[in-house]
Amino acid sequence: MSDELKEKLSKLPKEPGVYFHKDASGEIIYVGKAAVLRNRVRQYFQASRSRDPKTEALVAEIVDTDWMVVESELEALFLEAEMIRRYMPRYNILLRDDKALSYIRIDIDSDFPTVSTTRRPLDDGARYFGPYFSLYGVKQALKLLRRIFPYATRRVAGNRRAGLDYHLGLDPGIEEGKTSLDDYRANLRKLIAVIEGRRSGVIKEVEREMTRAAKAEEFERAAVLRNRLIALQNLGKQVIFSDKEFLDISKDQALMQLQQLLRLPEPPKRIEGYDISHMSGTNVVASMVVFTNGVSNKSEYRKFKTSERNDDYGNMRETITRRFSEKNRKAWGLPSLVLIDGGAGQLGASIAAMKEREISVPIISVAKREEELVVHKTESCVDVSFIETLYNRQSPGVEVREEGDYYIVNLHAGQSNAGSHSKNLRGGTTASTYTDTVKLIQRIRDESHRFAVSYHTTLKRRQQTASMLDEIPTIGPATRKKLIRTFGSMRGVVQAREFELIKVVGEKRATILRQYLRPLRRVNQTDDNKKDVDFPSAV
Repeated sequence: MSDELKEKLSKLPKEPGVYFHKDASGEIIYVGKAAVLRNRVRQYFQASRSRDPKTEALVAEIVDTDWMVVESELEALFLEAEMIRRYMPRYNILLRDDKALSYIRIDIDSDFPTVSTTRRPLDDGARYFGPYFSLYGVKQALKLLRRIFPYATRRVAGNRRAGLDYHLGLDPGIEEGKTSLDDYRANLRKLIAVIEGRRSGVIKEVEREMTRAAKAEEFERAAVLRNRLIALQNLGKQVIFSDKEFLDISKDQALMQLQQLLRLPEPPKRIEGYDISHMSGTNVVASMVVFTNGVSNKSEYRKFKTSERNDDYGNMRETITRRFSEKNRKAWGLPSLVLIDGGAGQLGASIAAMKEREISVPIISVAKREEELVVHKTESCVDVSFIETLYNRQSPGVEVREEGDYYIVNLHAGQSNAGSHSKNLRGGTTASTYTDTVKLIQRIRDESHRFAVSYHTTLKRRQQTASMLDEIPTIGPATRKKLIRTFGSMRGVVQAREFELIKVVGEKRATILRQYLRPLRRVNQTDDNKKDVDFPSAV
């Protein structure tokens, strides 16, 4: 260990945070979280500690260490996950035990809301919070929160009695009507507020409810609220979900570099990324992802169903036009920076849409394959003076060129991707000073692409399912919707028994349905007459 690193480690704080181990080239090779940074980071350099070979290899490569201080262990948990996704450090892949990042899922709008954890967020109408790198940490936090805000974790079919969890004070008992659905949802909204970092607001609300209950002489309810208030106040001494807004973005090198590069008045607090996904002009969708203080903010994500046409420029223009409508500006506010997935064509179409809406927001794009930034010289709403300086004085690892009205900025000159939407740049002998910025831009671009593709895939599957029923006479849109709602999916419709179909669509239509669905069924002649169903691969 160098004397410089020893001096740096002596200044480690005792607060929770995220640390970054770097190698001799300055590349981040490992990201970790700590409840106490001073203790955790120093452990790597204690010769007396027994370590496995992989950790020994990591320590042997550490030349420098940086860190970011946050307000709680759970905030460190969230930030660690985001930074790993941004930088893709090779030792995190080698050392981590979890196979995927974890999310909290709350389907608050369903008729029986539940709270659970998952590794695969779906486009199912539920709200997802995360990602989190440690599933254990998330479960521990939810365990604490469940004592304050009781919730159901699953729905048991046919169960109409409150279970043991209700009697332990962990479940609302909605099956037996112990809690009304409206009260349960109100309780979940408080839970969500705590998860989103608005704990102080929830404390004030509970205090007001407790005061009102006491004045109304509802002493039992007042006592319950008093206990909830005490638990909320003590939550900060254990594990809490802190608000992402409290991150000190001045410590995020990528945001500081973006501010410098584009001469923004302050580090971009809200960055919105956009992408288009379709298949030959069908099921055309657009995504809007939001990064708050450099961290993905999934609760702010939005998706758009655009015109059915094979025109990426036109579809992007339509998306930006709709995004910056007066209604959406009031509801979502304005971003600090807009990042378009595409080249000069997509950027030009987006600029035209913003001019039509009379919006002046910094907007740039990132071209596929080469991961180059595209900036309009006069209409990107940014000061290009620093880019012009880079153009005139080529910096190590940076390359700027002119293409008509655009500057093409390569912040990783000499490095290239193996393919479009690749996460790792390869090659090159000169280290770029803008590696952090490149990683953040890649992260936003990849996330907007993922979100767009997932929505496109959902629509395509729905269309394929609907088309099978479209071909059946007497089965119109209302009946199709009723069948899918009743049986859950096309598979459920195929597997439904005749009396079940009659109950939903009547005897005549049920007979027709059975005739058309028969080719999809393969009946195994067994004693209990079980039926297995074969489906086309598209379903």
